[in-house]
Amino acid sequence: MAGQKTDQRDVYVGQRIAEQRRKASLTQREVARSFGMSAAQLQKYEKGTNRISAVHLDIFSRMTRVPMEYFFSGMPRTDDAGPRGMEEGPQQPFPEGGLQGLAEIVGRHITENFSDEARRDVAAAIQALDRKLNR
Repeated sequence: MAGQKTDQRDVYVGQRIAEQRRKASLTQREVARSFGMSAAQLQKYEKGTNRISAVHLDIFSRMTRVPMEYFFSGMPRTDDAGPRGMEEGPQQPFPEGGLQGLAEIVGRHITENFSDEARRDVAAAIQALDRKLNR
């Protein structure tokens, strides 16, 4: 992107791109052609001189069959965001009792936190779903 200053993170991602390109036995020219750019531009990505776009990184990830997260895993952080960023925590296991247990948990939450009108709306939606499923 024009005018955007690169930093150590771009160097890190670029090194990983170069490493995976070599492992996949791809030349800079082959990869650059798939991006629609010159080999010189790809070299700038690999050196971290220019920042690679998400679209190009996605294409490269699919070319080499390497997950996108690989290019960022272990990358030095220069911000104060936590290591997981804004990501949600791991999902909780399905409640005991399967869907029946889930229904009990949701019902309890609705009973404790929703107004009478909102509870009636939820009940009407569930009844409509029941009718659709039991045609």
